[in-house]
Amino acid sequence: MKTSDNQILKYWKREKYSSLLKIFGMKKYGIAYLPLHDGYVPRWLFDRMVKLGGIILKHIVDDFGSDELLIRLADPVWFQALGCVLGFDWHSSGLTTVVTAALKEAIKKEEIGIYIAGGKGRISRKAPQEIIDICRKLDLDYRSLIEASRLTAKVDNSLLLDGYSLYHHVIVFDEYGKWTVIQQGMNISSKYARRYHWTSLNLRNFIVEPHSGLIGDKAHNIVIDMTSRRSEEARSMSLDIIRENRLKRDLHKAREKIGGELDRWLGRHLDENYKLLILPERLNWKAIREAYELQPRNFKELLLIEGIGPETIRALALVSEIIYGAPPSKVDPVRYTFAVGGKDGVPFPVNRGTYDYVIRFFEELLSKVDDYRYRKERLYKLSRLLPYITIREIKK
Repeated sequence: MKTSDNQILKYWKREKYSSLLKIFGMKKYGIAYLPLHDGYVPRWLFDRMVKLGGIILKHIVDDFGSDELLIRLADPVWFQALGCVLGFDWHSSGLTTVVTAALKEAIKKEEIGIYIAGGKGRISRKAPQEIIDICRKLDLDYRSLIEASRLTAKVDNSLLLDGYSLYHHVIVFDEYGKWTVIQQGMNISSKYARRYHWTSLNLRNFIVEPHSGLIGDKAHNIVIDMTSRRSEEARSMSLDIIRENRLKRDLHKAREKIGGELDRWLGRHLDENYKLLILPERLNWKAIREAYELQPRNFKELLLIEGIGPETIRALALVSEIIYGAPPSKVDPVRYTFAVGGKDGVPFPVNRGTYDYVIRFFEELLSKVDDYRYRKERLYKLSRLLPYITIREIKK
């Protein structure tokens, strides 16, 4: 990356990211600039991404098992680095969609015990049927996987109200039903994306701080994060409001109390996410009535009700705070390397010869070496030489 350290420091100071360091720490969060990009991936590059991506996945599964691969894919920084290794732009929103598409294509060509469902846009909505089709071949119960796919999407769309709408959803799973979810949302006004990672291997609760990691361009001043531990009282109050059918009455009281001047009620400066904090004009009252009749025992059951979406959760969160003094958290939870170049020539154009050499090297390593210890030792020795190897030397 050619950007100087001074430029990076200036940018951090300008955006006041230093104040966010206290937030990051517990999980693998990160800041990466993921602008929404138009355009397409050249076929010659995508084909190579499929080959090299498949080889990398096979190496990891062969040497460390499927659990290790799922854990790595659940790490947003490792996934970002994988995209760079495959030659995609480190700062592009397309890294998520193209890399997962390449990996999905790669595992179709060779059986490695890992399966991928979903994708970008309309393909994401096919994830449940793809899960069913794969599980039938494996004689695996698909119900828990479909529930995981649905819940992860609903949580990131409805409980974490950060201004990003999901347009990409992929679930990666193995023959034992363990899974990792990678999904991405876009903010139309800022034209940036944010990526959300989950994995069943460290998941204790679908609702309370469930992510293995988040990565995005910046942390906003204010969001409504109903997944935070600080939102426990707000979640409890929201369930009471639904179970006692008080939402319509309480919304009327809230509008009277704040008088439409929400910024005065907040008592602070709002950023571009101020729309998240406006009381919604329209709600799905049919779904709310159904929720009242079903009497959900917890937030997981509430979210699984068809029609309960971000508008309803936002209304519940605001009523909980304005009327009952149970505020949700408003702290944004969000917090590499190049090998062969990048698609748009950043930091340098993709070198096709080098890319093909890397593919051939790992193909040969996979096909001729069955001894795990020998393969691991050879890769370790290679990694120690990397600082001294130049592209010119590799081409020789």
